[in-house]
Amino acid sequence: MKVSPTIRVDNEVYEELQKRATPFVDTPNSTLRRVLGLPEKATQSGSTAVAPSSREAALSPLLADRRLRPGQRLVWRRRNLNQVHYAEVLANGTLRLEDGSVHDTPSGAATALAGNTQNGWTVFTTEDGILLREMR
Repeated sequence: MKVSPTIRVDNEVYEELQKRATPFVDTPNSTLRRVLGLPEKATQSGSTAVAPSSREAALSPLLADRRLRPGQRLVWRRRNLNQVHYAEVLANGTLRLEDGSVHDTPSGAATALAGNTQNGWTVFTTEDGILLREMR
């Protein structure tokens, strides 16, 4: 799996990206692609990538039976690196990271944070300390 490079922007640029983004649909990358006039990113099969909000996300069943709620914060405490990451559960079952990126699965979110393959079901917990894998 190829990991995308990370870019850092100042608060003013980030706020402008947020203004230009469609809530619950765009990621910083899709907003930048539109602003820069680049075509939508194609998947390996050649079809256009589907926005996370338009397909079933991995956490949808946990929202449906109220084990999770929209707006709830999940935590990944990386003690060996002395880092704490947060992800917000969105109403459609996706996860939004602090950088504004949206991911369909906990593993996709954890992988984006770590820069290498991660199992998000075993690293993310609720703020009460309950592992996602225990909620399935």
